[in-house]
Amino acid sequence: MKRTIIASLFLIIGCKEEKKEVIATQPEPEVKEKVVLHTKAQTNEAEEAKKWLEKSIEEYFKSDLGNLDKNMQKITTKEYYDYKGDAMSVDMDVDGSLTEKEFNDKWKGKFDTKKAGIGVGFLIAGQDWDKVQVTKCQLISENDNSYLFDVVLNDKALKAIYPVKVKVRKDKDSFLIADVLQDIPEFN
Repeated sequence: MKRTIIASLFLIIGCKEEKKEVIATQPEPEVKEKVVLHTKAQTNEAEEAKKWLEKSIEEYFKSDLGNLDKNMQKITTKEYYDYKGDAMSVDMDVDGSLTEKEFNDKWKGKFDTKKAGIGVGFLIAGQDWDKVQVTKCQLISENDNSYLFDVVLNDKALKAIYPVKVKVRKDKDSFLIADVLQDIPEFN
């Protein structure tokens, strides 16, 4: 009887150790899927930023002239709005306008003042427009919550092409234009 009890104890101990080995060899949770999902989310966010930018630009140019300033404030960061406001009024004979040197000194650390579009409007260099459309909007780079797009705006009726680079920043649940690098327009 003692032998049976001792044999039973060895059998029970042997079975318990076998189960521990099985538990220890189970694979780790699927970490790879989380990484892939994160990458897909970033890609979708860049695409969302692009769609937002195209829609916002076209709606801006469709709005009433009296609402342009208010609509610009809605789609830009406060800092860019102030910067572009200063750029549009450089060397003008109005209260608060800056000389070009004062403008450069004020903004040179935060923006590329050579691409500010001094003396010209927001997004386009023309003062008048008929129907401005986005004909190109291509992602150049992305960094954290910022996206830089190569954008071409076209006003077919006035035969004007406006190439710009637009930096969009994610702000809470939406996007805002954080900078516009304006080049000299091409007239056909």
